[in-house]
Amino acid sequence: MRSGPVLIGYDGSAAAERALRETAGLLRGREAVVLVVWKAALAFELVALPAATVGLPPAPIDVRTALEVDRSRFEAASRGAERAAELARELGLDAEPLVVADDPETPVDETLVRVARERDAQVVAVGAHKHGPILGSISRGVVRNAPCPALVVREM
Repeated sequence: MRSGPVLIGYDGSAAAERALRETAGLLRGREAVVLVVWKAALAFELVALPAATVGLPPAPIDVRTALEVDRSRFEAASRGAERAAELARELGLDAEPLVVADDPETPVDETLVRVARERDAQVVAVGAHKHGPILGSISRGVVRNAPCPALVVREM
């Protein structure tokens, strides 16, 4: 049996909150990490994207604005992780928040799986958005690659 915490991927969505609630109901009393992944330097990517799609030269980047956008996104991710960890504690998990900055090119499921390995997670839990009978790309990637059991909770 793995010795690490329960890892709960959280993005602030209804599906993520339901996954957190269901996980707490099943695994009450365990150590948990509520993980929010945010994409660092995304503001720089967003400025270059329109130019790349229409073949124009990239727009000049105001570095201060891009850094402010990144800082704002990090602060929002931190607040979300803290609120989710607080909810997890109210529901009976011994939870801590974790915010991980990742490259915009790295899929979120890869980050979840990497952190699950690093933390020797007992289980990794994610919410699945309504995509019909098939799983979305993040939950599918976690199920395929997690080093531990994966709990996927569908959005109602």
